[in-house]
Amino acid sequence: MVKELEEIAKVKKCTTAQLALAWVLQQRDYIIPIPGTKRLKYLEENAAAVDIKLTEDELKKINNAAPLGFTKGTRYTEQAMKALNR
Repeated sequence: MVKELEEIAKVKKCTTAQLALAWVLQQRDYIIPIPGTKRLKYLEENAAAVDIKLTEDELKKINNAAPLGFTKGTRYTEQAMKALNR
């Protein structure tokens, strides 16, 4: 998955983070990603993702690399979950 995304980012001359933001922006007009950062450099990098336009083929490649439900699961391991809210 990562390799495919890195290849698309290289072609688009952007970072994989920018690619991910561009993908989110192209899903629906009413969806706005809210990435967090502490550095101005990354804020500017994130904002530049709005200028990245993905083709239908690129969107299809991204969707195939990370299909719906790919990230499904708990945020932490079972052991870490037990340590939460003690």
